[in-house]
Amino acid sequence: MVQRVPNPTAVGSDASDPAELARALADRARVAARRLATASRADKDRVLCRIAELLEEPGARAAVLAANEADVAEARSRGVEEAMLDRLALNEARLASLAGSVRAIAAFDDPVGTVIGMTRRPNGLTVGRVRVPLGVILMIYEARPNVTVDSAALALKSGNAVLLRGGKEAARSNQALGKVVRQALAEVGLPEDAALIVPATDREQMKHLLGLTGKIDLAIPRGGVGLIRFVAENARVPVVEHYHGVCHLYVDAGADLDMAERLVENAKLSRVSVCNALECLLVHQAEASAFVPRLERLIREKGLEVRGDDETRALLAQAREAHDEDWGQEFLAKILAVRVVPSFDAALEHIATYGSRHTEAICTRSWDRGQRFLREVDASCVLVNASTRFNDGGELGLGAEMGISTSKIHAYGPMGLEHLTTLKWIAHGDGHVR
Repeated sequence: MVQRVPNPTAVGSDASDPAELARALADRARVAARRLATASRADKDRVLCRIAELLEEPGARAAVLAANEADVAEARSRGVEEAMLDRLALNEARLASLAGSVRAIAAFDDPVGTVIGMTRRPNGLTVGRVRVPLGVILMIYEARPNVTVDSAALALKSGNAVLLRGGKEAARSNQALGKVVRQALAEVGLPEDAALIVPATDREQMKHLLGLTGKIDLAIPRGGVGLIRFVAENARVPVVEHYHGVCHLYVDAGADLDMAERLVENAKLSRVSVCNALECLLVHQAEASAFVPRLERLIREKGLEVRGDDETRALLAQAREAHDEDWGQEFLAKILAVRVVPSFDAALEHIATYGSRHTEAICTRSWDRGQRFLREVDASCVLVNASTRFNDGGELGLGAEMGISTSKIHAYGPMGLEHLTTLKWIAHGDGHVR
């Protein structure tokens, strides 16, 4: 007997039973995933190139921007904070950048089918491993509609179907971008259900999705601490966490202070609403009197707010008192916690205590201390003499990212194409029996 699978007529259609809708969408994605797993690289690349073209075509671009404008206006009327509005907003430049990212992903080698480590056993059996898609990926994210396209492009290129469950605040934008992705799939002849926009209702709906073992192979949440915690606590399917970014920069004894000032300005103020923005500055006491007063320029010219310890406030009159909760805080605003530390080891201890394993950086002239920092700091990306803003899939050569994993299984850091595959064993014999 063939079981009838509910099949909503539109991607964003409503259903009287949220659990039934979740199962229906997952079943549709599973069927699409089986077809996509064996799709040729040529077809997958054609889909991605068509997505990029549509993002640049006047009609589709105007539709996406109009949907996004409505989302932003509604969010602003509800008093949504500026950091969230910045994450939510799209414009011509951001769409152009998004199209560029999709083309970059198309240019990468297809990881699916890559054979690794074929060896001949003593009995003559030849064994090895081959990269295969994960299957169906559930993306759960807030505010950022660009995630819709980045995630779809990476999932499709790696042979995975993807369920895209964005937040209510970006519902119109996500639907418009999902339409672009599905149009490209249809034009190339691959299943449209390889990319499904899940209607954003409430967190009870997410529980249904997160409980679909055997139908969803991996959930990737991107958003605030509350969302990540909810997913981790309620999931029965595997989860890779994109946790919050409490990023530090340590200015070492003897550091190039001009360089350190540039790093602070870029890491903290180039875009405050992103997870790789600097949130805490640690300054070795040997450099504090020369460096901390330099922050006055950023306060005066850029509107930075400094929350400092006693030594910082003694050197910078404009600094406010830092409280315990300011250490380990992801501000996502023009706020920077600043602490003067007595030693390199004290800086490491502070990072180990308050960091979120996201991104950590050191400004130093010492090769040895730079290498120690790389070895001893536990974070998904550790940098020497570079801005924390480089912990990004595009900047690290992945084209884009599904998220920045702060857990270590099965990925750590920005997740690109290779991280959306797994390895299965294969063997060639000649009538071998055990």
